[in-house]
Amino acid sequence: MADFDYYLAQFVDIHGRPKAKLVPGKHKEMIFGAGAGFAGFAIAGMGMEPHGQEFMAVGDRSSVRAVPWMPSTASVSCDGHVDGKPHPLDSRVIAKKALAAFRDATGLEFFSGLEPEFFLLKATAGGGYEVATGSESLDKPCYDFRHLSSVSDFLMELRSALEGANIDVYQIDHEDANGQFEMNFTYADGLRTADNLTYFKMAATAIAKKHGMLCSFMPKPFSERSGSGLHMHMSAGKGFGNNAFEDKTDPRGMDLSPLAYHFLGGLMAHAAGLTAIAAPCVNSYKRLVSRGSRSGATWAPVNIAWGNNNRTAFVRIPGGRLELRVPDASSNPYLLTAAIVYAGLDGIEHKLDPGVPCNDNLYQMSMDELGTRGIRRLPDSLPNALEALRADNALCAGLGQAFIEEFIKIKSVECDELLLHVAPAEFRRYVDFF
Repeated sequence: MADFDYYLAQFVDIHGRPKAKLVPGKHKEMIFGAGAGFAGFAIAGMGMEPHGQEFMAVGDRSSVRAVPWMPSTASVSCDGHVDGKPHPLDSRVIAKKALAAFRDATGLEFFSGLEPEFFLLKATAGGGYEVATGSESLDKPCYDFRHLSSVSDFLMELRSALEGANIDVYQIDHEDANGQFEMNFTYADGLRTADNLTYFKMAATAIAKKHGMLCSFMPKPFSERSGSGLHMHMSAGKGFGNNAFEDKTDPRGMDLSPLAYHFLGGLMAHAAGLTAIAAPCVNSYKRLVSRGSRSGATWAPVNIAWGNNNRTAFVRIPGGRLELRVPDASSNPYLLTAAIVYAGLDGIEHKLDPGVPCNDNLYQMSMDELGTRGIRRLPDSLPNALEALRADNALCAGLGQAFIEEFIKIKSVECDELLLHVAPAEFRRYVDFF
């Protein structure tokens, strides 16, 4: 392990926001021993009180990587410990427990790939934000070269930082909304992918600020445009290139194995509860709509259905793997990974059938047709998703009742603060109407 002048003992809170302490290099072994100490009550979602024990961030040596936007500094992904034991409300600890359960049940490693979408914005004189790429006016700006090239300095510096951290970027594009971009990196085991996504967010926000921009992972900043997703691709195997979810003899033509179908059955059965973790803020549910985007599509699921390359469905099958389309850019990648694994494991254990695929445009199907096909709707608000999570026994058992209670408590406060707030547009619409 190379030596650095400073080390960031880094972890995430319940929202997935990176938290850290800067440790001088001569004290780095503290991180890998007892850990760097934090006041647990100061961290959102740890379920701790101000008179409780220290929250200790214990470093994973295999996660050390340079932070080029902070010279001679490295980041270290840490697990939270309290009283010398892994803390059951720490996101990375929760993910590691879920991945170990998958390994024990199947003898396989769970692999995932995340596709982060984000907006590049700049501050306005009036205190607001506008897209950083200037006067974008296209109704369909996706893949637009001019606006991709206008922020190429930022994108290339970000890609260089990721490559330096052994995160292999294979694709960068302008996405469906004005000022929206996506950067894809190679899949890995579930824990490494969550670590990579966290590093990606740290890098993107810091480097964007250097370039005079705000990199926002808000799910839906503009009402007339599509929102930012965090699509998750899933597979399993004993190593890279050995995909146990793939079966070229699949009679349904999806190239999926029985194991993959059972995992998919679990995702379908637990879709409503999963949505609370995958779309974890009030703003998330303004992305999960079927219409309203000037491009002609929101690219987000509304119904619990799956299909062959169907981008209007809850799960898309791109051939030999699964893509969950409900997560958005605000989701905590560790909690997302854990919830998906527990849903999939329930499907494997009970050999759940995902039902019949739907390869039609779900945005255009009537409620009567959806009902005839037995297609249910996803929760349409965070309160409804939280109720579904509370009622999901498999997810509650896997994630832990203490975590569920803390998550619902924090998110309920968020709902009360935002849903009870009278927005300016709401005021203008009704003040002189009634």
